[in-house]
Amino acid sequence: MKFPHAGQPSRLLPIVAIATMSFSMNIAAQTPNTVAGPDPREIPVPPVKTAMGTLPGVNNLPVRPELPDVMTMNDGTKVTTVAQWKKRREEIKRILEYYAVGQMPPPPGNVQGREIHSEMVLNGKVKYRLVKLTFGPERKLELYIGIFTPTEGKAPFPAIISQSSEPPGGPVLPRSPQGPNQGRGEDVLMMVGTTASAETPRMGGGQGRPPITAESIATSRADLFNRGYALVTYNDNDCAEDTTLREADGSFTFRHTRFYPAYPGYDWGILAGWAWGASRVADYLVTDPSIDKTKLIITGASRAGKSSMVAAAFDNRLMGAPVVTGGGGIGAYRFAGPDHSETLDIMEKKYPNWFSPHLHEFWGQREKLPFDEHWFLALCAPRPFIALEGDADTISLPDAVEHSIHAALPVYELYGAKNLLGVHYSHHGHAFTNEDWTAMMDFADKNLRGLPVTLTFDHFLTQEQRSAALAAAAANAPARPSGRPMPAPDPGPPQ
Repeated sequence: MKFPHAGQPSRLLPIVAIATMSFSMNIAAQTPNTVAGPDPREIPVPPVKTAMGTLPGVNNLPVRPELPDVMTMNDGTKVTTVAQWKKRREEIKRILEYYAVGQMPPPPGNVQGREIHSEMVLNGKVKYRLVKLTFGPERKLELYIGIFTPTEGKAPFPAIISQSSEPPGGPVLPRSPQGPNQGRGEDVLMMVGTTASAETPRMGGGQGRPPITAESIATSRADLFNRGYALVTYNDNDCAEDTTLREADGSFTFRHTRFYPAYPGYDWGILAGWAWGASRVADYLVTDPSIDKTKLIITGASRAGKSSMVAAAFDNRLMGAPVVTGGGGIGAYRFAGPDHSETLDIMEKKYPNWFSPHLHEFWGQREKLPFDEHWFLALCAPRPFIALEGDADTISLPDAVEHSIHAALPVYELYGAKNLLGVHYSHHGHAFTNEDWTAMMDFADKNLRGLPVTLTFDHFLTQEQRSAALAAAAANAPARPSGRPMPAPDPGPPQ
């Protein structure tokens, strides 16, 4: 398949500040914001009309300082039964798609896989296969995945799906340049086009670094295979390009590449594109005889952690295990901000294209959100879900994480599955370490495989422990927080 490349100069203008751009919107006539919010000089993003219709905007929603209740339906009815929850779940999905991540296309229903290459690695203990997936309209979309399975033990194996880099042996797709002020903490909606230095497309795979081989991956994750897990890798940027680059008309460049041109009637952001790609990987894995289709785990760190959370929320085949998700991840928007943690405002300033276009208007007005991040966790019930955090991670606030998990617990309690929603703090900052992999596998061993483990998953981080961890990290010394337990669930049997 020929992938369209967004770096073509025929569609892009040099950087142009909004003061010199000519758009149909009259910027000068805009009413100034009465609260802290986006710069009124931002270059607007052309809307994408979807079949979802229109839901109330920020000016028509009430201020709601408390977290919106997952157990209260849109008409005010309290959810007390599983049957009611299933209806409420559909309400939540629609609201999250509209306001949080954008509307995703339905499953294409035609995913096929073809093995391109196979080899034995790790002294014959692991088999590696490169598989090309094709799907979508006329099956013109494609995605390469790498599948590592143990040769010892009995198949099928539980599988961890990791959003990482190109699978060994797979093609390296051309990459569009980054946005002109991407990664600088600046408002990315103030510019369109590229700089002269950004005209050369960046290539995936990491120039100047040794190539990633099947042997190197198998060696780095030998513990995973020794414990009886399979590993599946793919590059999420092959689903949606992580760039804030914008076209001459103000549209985001990522909408002109990868999966997006095949589905023009959807306003899904980049996180939703990555999550949708994870579900296409799952579509194939459930047909692979070496993989246990009932034990699929999706993981990733930071932005890939956010998309792992979205994937698990919208695909009931997946156990979510996101790592250090930061703003737009596990932690509730309403509680984020202290200790330099990421907020909704920060995310909408730096990476608005990760999310639904409708989220932008809540910049400075997060208490008008009709949802919060705990809704994603609630959608996962009663499947196991583990939030993997770092005690010294500055962008993710432990208090916001704790509020989200508490607020999602009632759904798990409804199913009598409170212990299937867990959290674990490893000793690190914004990173994905071996300690996280171990905690993930322990949690899955306990809750997917019924194996005994000693690690517990019901402890949060106190402010004192966080401060100690940050101080220890600054001094390059280990921290040893023990956490504190979750509260007991409310009494009463599930209905």
